[in-house]
Amino acid sequence: MEWLSVLPPLVAIVVVLWRKEVIVALLMAIFSSELLLAYQNHSNIIFYAFIGSIERTISVVSSPGNARLLIFSLLIGALLAYIRNSGGVTAMVNKLVNKGVAKSKRQVGTVTMLTGMVIFIESNLSVLTAGIISRDLFDKFKMSRARLAFIIDSTSAPVCILILLNGWGAYVLGLLNNYELEQSSMSILWGTIPFNFYAIIALLMVAYTVFTDNVHGPLKQSELELHTLEDNNKEYLKEALITPTKARFMIVPLLSMILAMFFFMYWTGDGDITKGSGGKSVLYATCFALAITYFLLLFSKRFSHKELVEVGFEGLSELLPLVTIVLFSLTLGASLKELGTGVFIAGFVGENLPLVFVVPMLFVVGGIISFSTGTSWGTFAILIPIGVPLIQSLGLPPSLVIAAILGGGVFGDHCSPISDTTCVSAIASGCDLLEHVKTQLPYSLFGGALALVAYFVASIIMVV
Repeated sequence: MEWLSVLPPLVAIVVVLWRKEVIVALLMAIFSSELLLAYQNHSNIIFYAFIGSIERTISVVSSPGNARLLIFSLLIGALLAYIRNSGGVTAMVNKLVNKGVAKSKRQVGTVTMLTGMVIFIESNLSVLTAGIISRDLFDKFKMSRARLAFIIDSTSAPVCILILLNGWGAYVLGLLNNYELEQSSMSILWGTIPFNFYAIIALLMVAYTVFTDNVHGPLKQSELELHTLEDNNKEYLKEALITPTKARFMIVPLLSMILAMFFFMYWTGDGDITKGSGGKSVLYATCFALAITYFLLLFSKRFSHKELVEVGFEGLSELLPLVTIVLFSLTLGASLKELGTGVFIAGFVGENLPLVFVVPMLFVVGGIISFSTGTSWGTFAILIPIGVPLIQSLGLPPSLVIAAILGGGVFGDHCSPISDTTCVSAIASGCDLLEHVKTQLPYSLFGGALALVAYFVASIIMVV
């Protein structure tokens, strides 16, 4: 019967590949897991699986750590909405451009890359801002929109998953907090940075393109043809471009959140940042930044209290699908933990697969799932509940395993034509979506191949 415990994650993977819907896949996986648990203790398994799924979700929400993550996931939407609607992002980037830091192809590319890196708090905000600000500069210096799409797309998610002082870090931290490991979840998460090979390679490829002005493959062909925006993209960009105001409307919220994050990590760790509570700190920092931003915009007299409330709730609503994914992924992890799925898979893998292949396999599987679904976060939700028990049972390096899962999710998302970041990158840069995918794919596959080799080498050094 133990082999049946692998069915729920398999259901999640099959449904997510078939229907391209992470929420449905997670729901079906949760129900199938509760179905197996009910089979062991009850005769009316359908009824008790239904009740069990609801109660499992309630138990997950009842956890203080999970509740903090869910609240943060909502509040960050309000903060992003304030920053976006204030016009501060556009003002800040325009200020840099007007100071004469964009006088050549290299400088324009550098401004674009740095813009994407500075706005590490959210990937789509990063690509939309960098794309809208830079597209006219790229036209001026005869650089294709496909190159712009590649730069902003290859900067956003890799930076978000490396810096981790954002929703990405809090999300992964919440998934890790459900397990008891020798190291703290925060130390494991920070330890993934040097092992997140794909994200590092992606940024190096962007830097290579910017500083050498060399492009290859289909992207080189696009440089010979300057593309014009489609009418619908023009309208989209016209609506998305918010009138510049003051750069402080972007700088103050971001600095408030970052500095507050460090302060609360220090405070919750009793003077030791490495021992601080990441879940508590990121929630406290977000609340602090949200309050600072609210009063900053209110006192500027650009927004009334009523308008700020409306903007805030619009931001909350935008992230409701994400919060649902977070909730169901935590529920699935809790259910699989009781079912013993991870323990069984760990034993099976330990007996049938050489340890040196486990980490590269997780990277490849993560890439396949993320490519097929267009979501790296959904991939994390499916694979982390499988990867962590492997760490516990087989003694694998925690940061290396988690880094492989994170890297695989970003790799697949980077290649996927149905990824929201891919689509927003194409629209923001004024590049046709299929052209963006076609020109970026060779770079992504090259980076993925290098990352796979790196995981093999790292496994040989650290595992064998």
